[in-house]
Amino acid sequence: MLKLTVNGVVHDVDADPEMPLLWVIRDRLDMTGTKYGCGIAQCGACTVHMDGQPVRSCQTRLGDVGEGKITTIEGIDGRVAEAVQGAWRGLDVVQCGYCQSGQIMSAIGLLSDNPKPTDADIDGAMEGNICRCGTYQRIRAAIHEAARTLG
Repeated sequence: MLKLTVNGVVHDVDADPEMPLLWVIRDRLDMTGTKYGCGIAQCGACTVHMDGQPVRSCQTRLGDVGEGKITTIEGIDGRVAEAVQGAWRGLDVVQCGYCQSGQIMSAIGLLSDNPKPTDADIDGAMEGNICRCGTYQRIRAAIHEAARTLG
């Protein structure tokens, strides 16, 4: 039995320490906002925060989390999260929506560390977050809008 803190709640998880964090979150804790995309940490759909930093949960093993604090899309809060979510809604970023929880988690991570990102900063931070619908321009615009809101 391992202890895992997700969204501020400590869970006792009976799972193999080698199990990807993604499957623990989705299948054991029933938090399905974090998506399975590729399974090889290349698409970003599974992005969560560990101790405030974006990580790919498909390649993060349960046993590697240790004392880390995990935040999923269901648990985001605070000023930066509100600014990002507001910008996403205001600029109608979402098309199909499948990748958007990972996109939002990466955007929050970026703006938490860099409140005034350039286009190059955004491109670098969002690299590896794939949107099959091609909403990249709206994503970039929403990140700039969220940064202005945080002002």
